[in-house]
Parts: sequence; C-alpha cells; structure tokens
Amino acid sequence: MILPISQFWRDPALPFIEARNVLDGRSISHGLHSHSTFSIGAITGGHSTYINGVHQRPVRQGDLVLMNPGEVHACNPVQDQPWAYRMLYIDAQWLAALQVRTGTGDGHRLWPLAQQYNADSLLFQGLNELYETLVDHDLSVAQKTQSTNAFCAAMLTTVGTRPAPPALTEPVVRAADFIRAECARTLKLDEICAAAGLSSSYLIRAFKQRYGMTPHAFLIDCRLQAAREKLRQGHDIAEAALAAGFADQAHLQRVFKRQLAATPGHYRAQPATR
Repeated sequence: MILPISQFWRDPALPFIEARNVLDGRSISHGLHSHSTFSIGAITGGHSTYINGVHQRPVRQGDLVLMNPGEVHACNPVQDQPWAYRMLYIDAQWLAALQVRTGTGDGHRLWPLAQQYNADSLLFQGLNELYETLVDHDLSVAQKTQSTNAFCAAMLTTVGTRPAPPALTEPVVRAADFIRAECARTLKLDEICAAAGLSSSYLIRAFKQRYGMTPHAFLIDCRLQAAREKLRQGHDIAEAALAAGFADQAHLQRVFKRQLAATPGHYRAQPATR
C-alpha cells in the first residue's frame, strides 16, 4: 500500500486534537499563517526553514517546532531538499484546562508556552508515539485520550510556560479584535482604522510589526481559520467559503492551498488511517 504524501487525522470523539503527517514535504510550501489552536510539530526527516514571527531558523530531523495560538509562522522546504514532518493541533482551551491540572495557568485562557523550538529527544519520541496511537483503529478513545494527556503534560513540563499577558487595549490590538469579529463580511481599511483610532499608514506599519502581516493578510488568515473550522465540522467547501467571508469556493481553494499547503477537499477528506 502506497501512502499519500500528506494525511490529516481527526476524530469527532476527540475534538480537542487534530494531526497531520507529511511524508514528502518538497512540494509543500506554506504562506505565513496562524492557528487558533496550539501547534507542535516534529521534523521526522530531512530539513527545512522555520519562521515564527520575526525569528527564522533551520530545523532538521529530531527537532520540534511550537506555535502558540495566533503566532504567525511558516515552515518550508529548502531548495527542493527532502523533509518530512508530523503536526499536532491542540485546542487552546483544552490545553489551558490541562495547565491548571498540572499546576500552571488560571483556566481562563492558555498561558503561552515558553519556547518556539525544542530538540528534546524524549519529547520528539513522545510526539511520534502519540501520532501512532491516534491513528490506530484498534485503540479506544479512552486510550487515545490518556496518551494525549500524558504527552501534553510532559510537553508542558519540558517546554515550560509563561504567564498570560494582561488583556491589552492598545489600538493595534483593538484593530485585530475588530477584524476577528467582523471577518466574515466585507471590511474596508478605513473601518478598521476607525475602530482602532489610527491612521491607515500607522495602522499598517504597527500591525505588521506586531502580527507579522498586514491588516488585509490578517483578515484573510481569520477567514481561513473560520473556513477550516467549518470544514472540520463537516460543512461542504462552498458553504464553508461563503460562511467565512470568501467570495466563492475558488477563492477559498487558492488561499487554502497557498497558506496551508493543502486543498480544502484534501483537508475535509477521510482522516488518515494506518
């Protein structure tokens, strides 16, 4: 049996975790994007370039990359050199509750994990073992839940956390909140500027500095996250596109492929099996 180069896994009985396995990433190039989940990935072969915010570094087999919710990032091949990886996408509120049970956090929101990169061999092994557990049809939901809890608890201990920053009211944050809330409709730059109380030139400059992308790119990213959630829930592609604010299914197809290196149909397809 020849496995596809990219597989997604998810299970309605385990809504707090999703996974992706890429066997050959040479043709998989991501645009800058973010997730509402916490994400952790293991480089299982070759090497690539990892971008998180203003930081960029080479990563290779045995390395782990970590992205807190909302962090703008990308991980891409190096001059057509082979690389492979596995990603876990963990619900932020579920992980926040686990932080409380393991002695950190406040239960209201996820305290950011302290590292964007890690090379701990035991954590790397643990991620791969958890992936194999998740996709094993012979294991129960209880076994998979127990394994997820154990891995995430070990991850929190190994990587560490930092207290969540206080709620911010600075203008550029108000702009981002406004975009998130209104992303499904047509938004003009002057509306965003009015919500933030900033000029367009200052807003674009400050937004890029804080979020790593322009307000327009952030708007598209918010729509992409919304469409991905609709697809995860089982909605058809055209319905997800319109609900998230895209002009049509073709527009979502282009953005999904550019940002997430997958088509909506591939993402929505039958989860990975062993």
